[in-house]
Amino acid sequence: MKPMAHLGVGIGWRPEIADAVDRLDGLDWVEVVAENICPGHLPEALQRLRERGTRIVPHGVSLGLGGADRPDPQKLAALGERAVALGAPLVTEHIAFVRTSSPVLEAGHLLPVPRTRDALDVLCENVRIAQDALPVPLALENIAALFSWPGEEMTEGQFLTELVERTGVRLLIDVANLHTNRVNRGEDPAAVLDAIPLEALAYVHVAGGVERDGVWHDTHAHPVPPVVLDLLAELRARVEPAGVLLERDDDFPPEAELAGELAAIREVVTADRPAAARPKPSAPKAAPLPEAGPEPESGAQPETGTEAQAGTGAQSEPEPEPEAGAQPEAGAETRTGGRGVGEDARTRVALGQAALLSALVAGTPVPEGFDRARIRVQVRALAAKRADVVAKVAPELPGILGGRDPYRKAFLAYAKGRPMTAGYRRDALDFAEHLLIQDLPADPAARRRLTAWWQERAGARPPRRIVRWARTLVGRAA
Repeated sequence: MKPMAHLGVGIGWRPEIADAVDRLDGLDWVEVVAENICPGHLPEALQRLRERGTRIVPHGVSLGLGGADRPDPQKLAALGERAVALGAPLVTEHIAFVRTSSPVLEAGHLLPVPRTRDALDVLCENVRIAQDALPVPLALENIAALFSWPGEEMTEGQFLTELVERTGVRLLIDVANLHTNRVNRGEDPAAVLDAIPLEALAYVHVAGGVERDGVWHDTHAHPVPPVVLDLLAELRARVEPAGVLLERDDDFPPEAELAGELAAIREVVTADRPAAARPKPSAPKAAPLPEAGPEPESGAQPETGTEAQAGTGAQSEPEPEPEAGAQPEAGAETRTGGRGVGEDARTRVALGQAALLSALVAGTPVPEGFDRARIRVQVRALAAKRADVVAKVAPELPGILGGRDPYRKAFLAYAKGRPMTAGYRRDALDFAEHLLIQDLPADPAARRRLTAWWQERAGARPPRRIVRWARTLVGRAA
């Protein structure tokens, strides 16, 4: 297998630290959240990095290839557009589910898939669909989780290894997530690293978090702790990663602190490997990721909507080797042992995920076998994240409602009985309409401001009083 193209040490690019990223010495590459950029209107700071030759990798967060439904072709095309616009050598996503279609519910967060045969079959087929649609290779990230599924049939290492064997997909290993799952699910990070085919490694994520009441929260808003750097060293003892990236999504520290964290990562990455370290015996080949080669021609991807979704896909057998950026072709029989995924398997996965997500966001009973205490923690975490993200996409709302605390109180009360069924921007509009229906906020001036804000974005007239009363009565009856 061809080695992964060298990336070096990088950082997750975010608008809040764009100027700092521009000035960081020795920065080799950056990763951007795919859904947060528009190919035709790249931020000026990101465009400058592109012009300087800095590698940029789009990282999707909301495709949900671990979900029961097949990937949305438009969302895959949108991810491909971002890869082309950035001249990216690959795209990345997560091994997770984020929504259900029956009922229509959005988690707004990455949720773990059950490590079962049915779930693996569905994931592998979704991966192949995505790979066929994307113009560049794909890598998938292991996620952090607060809870485990009952009745799992494989370990994390077995699940990831078979995913690679059946699809040829690359792996993006997040060592902070390995630590999270050690604390929250009792999993051994070293056992995972020993089990997976490290020759399939695309690159590595490093991030910070915090432990509260015996639960590790993968916040991306705290400094990288020594225990996560130790896991990076564990991985480094087994393989030389092509790239390592620092993720920071909130509570951004001063530039000097970011530089210090990158220096600590670089020190681990460049340290001499122990003399006794030996690579793991080769597992079945993963599809090669090409060395830096010609960039895909712009305009080659179909037009899509404004919201991009990242996907995961499968690669076929690597021989003959494809040209840089190309996806090898193979029949489904070479990837799934001669059969595709039956609809019965998708239905079983869909039923399990719908029951869990309904408990997490719609207040239905927790399915049998789950740790109810952990599910309650996840419910609170999802609601808090939802409130925080809505405040980011609609920053005027906390101001209109009198500040952060009154906003959060009102939003969390709203969210209890109204699960998210679309994106966060739609959620912000629905929240505002919910308040207006109830003649809130109580202050007339604030209510006028909220009405004007909602009307400007919804493109509609506020509901008349009689309509508001009717909706309120219907809501109480439900």
